[in-house]
Amino acid sequence: MNTLKLCLILYACLVLLPVRVMSADLSPASSERQPIYIEADHIDGHYQQEIEAIGNVRMRRGDQTLTADRVKYYQSNENVEVEGNAQLERPDDILWGSYLQMNLNDNTGQLSEPRYLQKDGNGRGDGNLLLLEGENQYRFKKARYTTCPEDDHDWYILADDLEIDKEKKVGTARHASVRFKDVPILYVPWMNFSFGNERKTGFLSPIMGNTSRSGVEVSVPFYWNIAPNYDATITPRLMSRRGVMLNNEFRYIGQTLNGRFLLDYLPNDLETDTTRYGMQLNHFHNLGAGWFGMINYNSASDRNYFRDLGNNILFTSQTNLLQQGFASYFRELGRNGTLTFSTLLQQFQTLQDPRAPIISPFKILPRFTLNAAKRNVYGLDFDFAGSFTHFSHPTLPHGLRTTFLPGVSLPLENSFGFIRPRVSLHHTRYDLNEPANPAANDKHLSRTVPIFSFDSGIVLERDTTLARENFVQTIEPRVFYTYIPYRDQQLLPNFDSAEMDFSYPQLFLERRFSGEDRINDANEITLAVSSRLIHSATGNERLRFSAGQRIRFSDRRVILTSPQVTRAGSDFIAELSGGITQNIKTDTGIQLNQNNFLIEKIRTGISYRPAPGKVINAGYRFTRDVLEQVDLSTQWPFLKKWQGFAAINYSLKDDKLLAGLLGLEYNACCWSLRFVTSHFTTATQRTSTNIFVQLELNDLMRIGTNPVRVLQQTIPGYMRTDL
Repeated sequence: MNTLKLCLILYACLVLLPVRVMSADLSPASSERQPIYIEADHIDGHYQQEIEAIGNVRMRRGDQTLTADRVKYYQSNENVEVEGNAQLERPDDILWGSYLQMNLNDNTGQLSEPRYLQKDGNGRGDGNLLLLEGENQYRFKKARYTTCPEDDHDWYILADDLEIDKEKKVGTARHASVRFKDVPILYVPWMNFSFGNERKTGFLSPIMGNTSRSGVEVSVPFYWNIAPNYDATITPRLMSRRGVMLNNEFRYIGQTLNGRFLLDYLPNDLETDTTRYGMQLNHFHNLGAGWFGMINYNSASDRNYFRDLGNNILFTSQTNLLQQGFASYFRELGRNGTLTFSTLLQQFQTLQDPRAPIISPFKILPRFTLNAAKRNVYGLDFDFAGSFTHFSHPTLPHGLRTTFLPGVSLPLENSFGFIRPRVSLHHTRYDLNEPANPAANDKHLSRTVPIFSFDSGIVLERDTTLARENFVQTIEPRVFYTYIPYRDQQLLPNFDSAEMDFSYPQLFLERRFSGEDRINDANEITLAVSSRLIHSATGNERLRFSAGQRIRFSDRRVILTSPQVTRAGSDFIAELSGGITQNIKTDTGIQLNQNNFLIEKIRTGISYRPAPGKVINAGYRFTRDVLEQVDLSTQWPFLKKWQGFAAINYSLKDDKLLAGLLGLEYNACCWSLRFVTSHFTTATQRTSTNIFVQLELNDLMRIGTNPVRVLQQTIPGYMRTDL
């Protein structure tokens, strides 16, 4: 009997355990009876009283398996006593210990000298005693918890009491300390943490850092999981030079709406002795029946708010804060037709730099636009764009502007080419509060300009092989002609027109000004050609080269006062973008003024990315009489677990560092340490230096200021490698 393994099946009337089924279709009293299987070297016992299994015991019930040296099972009350090398394996975890007492009916009991492993969260630990407190609930006394692998205790939580809720996937520790390399780095009387990435209410890890404007900073975020579709984060932010700021973020999402509201409030800035705040609201709402609306509202208490209190160049460089509301309606207009109506309210809060003041933009109070298109009406395409706008400004002439732009085109297209002649008529009327130009006496002005364009192109293809890869190479010549007669517009106001950046796609646009206040004159033709390499197997574009020349038959007469205005004559522009090799990509463009053989613009960038987490970027930007800058950045691993970061943005024209970044990161198996320092210009005579130090304990918390967002914005192609 000692060498013979027995298998005993105890049916429902003897040993079966009730299983509660939570379902709308079943009563609370309904149950499903399951058998227990026991295997051992020796099994003994008394009928309907107790069973004792000795030697290599394996006891299985449903999806739970218990192994030990000795197991005694009491049938009358469903109790189990386990001695010697006890192991209880369940779907989500494994428990080990020396002695186990457990009631199989209500899953209560205790385990001596326990160790545990969570299968879905990589959490593990040990303690002096484990108390089983029901289904998916247990508690440790004098416990230790970590996500580091076995035999590695680089960090762990040491707690007098540790409660694990497997259903909510939340751990709660009392009188706990977080230890890193056996050194206590944080003590809290109470803390809870998630081991399944579920949202939960509670304090998040503290954020610490240092900036030249705010001093030493400590923030303690509190996350409030209000409901499945909305939550809030409240963060007291202590700054040694400024005081205590309260950062608030509220997020919500629904079937027809979603949004985000942020409010930062500093009641008494120690440096300025004023109350300061920043606010942002982003809201989208699908109103139904073809209508939707959006709100984007940003505000700050003063012009230096972001420069003093921000730690990110995207925030500190803000000049005009957008404040707008938008509503739109869309519907189909019969077959092959669309109709869109929209209304807009818009203004900006201008954060002036006294050393470089700017004119604040006009307010739009409001704008109504109507766009309609009808395709393939006896071979013709019709379209219409109209708008009515009320502009307002405290110091400049302002008033009403009405525009109409009907157009018709005849698209002739097939698989290898196209011809698209188009005719349109742009009419604008102004009703101003005062003349826009002192030389004019009339406040009611109008302008009507006909526009004609002719676009054509063909696509030629051939199969080719390059570096043992099969490609389709295309040659795509294109001719684009534009004629717009000259209209004197010096007496008209300029509410929203500006010179568009000259680029290869802009060669094929009828207009070179944004907005509606300036319509360029044109009598010019563009001759261009593109060539693309398309991977035969995937259809992805590998490399594109484009070159074009715009030839003017008459000098331009409508010109805005701007150093970026293209001079009279003809322009040549060329672009190269895509992958030179599998690891080297480029995006390069050059604009040449052929009248005097001067380079007007250069924009070039090259990136080397041989593997995730390895990237080197180099860029150069030049605009005649405006800027000349170089950009260098890299993320690169060295040694075994180290990687470095560096970035520089330098103005050759001003001989000045605009932004710089330097950082290091160490990635261990279950923790990471990052150190990043950045320096950037916030205004003409002001700079900011920030220091980011962060210790990340995997699946538990991040202590310090997170530099990842700064790295993503500063180093194109940056990728986290510790995930």
